[in-house]
Amino acid sequence: MTKKERYRFFIDYFTQQAPDAETELIYDSPFQLLVSVILSAQCTDKRVNLTTPALFEKYPDPASMGNAGFDELFPLVKSISYPNNKAKHLIAMARILQERFDGKVPMTVDELVQLPGVGRKTANVITSVIDQQPNMAVDTHVFRVSARLGLTTGAKTPLASEKQLIEHLPREVVHKAHHWLILHGRYICTARKPKCQVCGLKAICKFVNKIT
Repeated sequence: MTKKERYRFFIDYFTQQAPDAETELIYDSPFQLLVSVILSAQCTDKRVNLTTPALFEKYPDPASMGNAGFDELFPLVKSISYPNNKAKHLIAMARILQERFDGKVPMTVDELVQLPGVGRKTANVITSVIDQQPNMAVDTHVFRVSARLGLTTGAKTPLASEKQLIEHLPREVVHKAHHWLILHGRYICTARKPKCQVCGLKAICKFVNKIT
């Protein structure tokens, strides 16, 4: 099977099975999504969604969060992994949005990575989810699943995986493919015990062929 055929199978499958795939983070504004994605680093979306309602009730926008004190905000995120750093990042991020971006979340990767707590992966998530830009955020799920399916080959880093996926995916599906790979990795192609018996992508999967 050629690389082109492999990608075509992948796109056709998820276009039918999950045409409306989207993030599982719950938010009401670009700012709230940015906060949620920062909190989700090395933490589950489920835990983040349990934490953010109280956080957003008190700090719904950059102005309110930027004026928060660490001792006020920290208790609201203490159940999240690395709460000390994340609390500091959130306050600093909100202040910079106020000072440099008129309180609005910028929509370019170059601008977003200037914000505390925001790396390339987070910036790619924000721009693809909010603005449907053809940017591919590569987390552990995307990295693992794309390699197992043979969509990427020999990629040793998330950036290398990102570049291969962007090269072969049509621009109009990149923002959806990000969610396809994440959700498939979260619920089917799990790290330790993938549910190969119920997976509809076995025809292109290099991993299932290897273990069988």
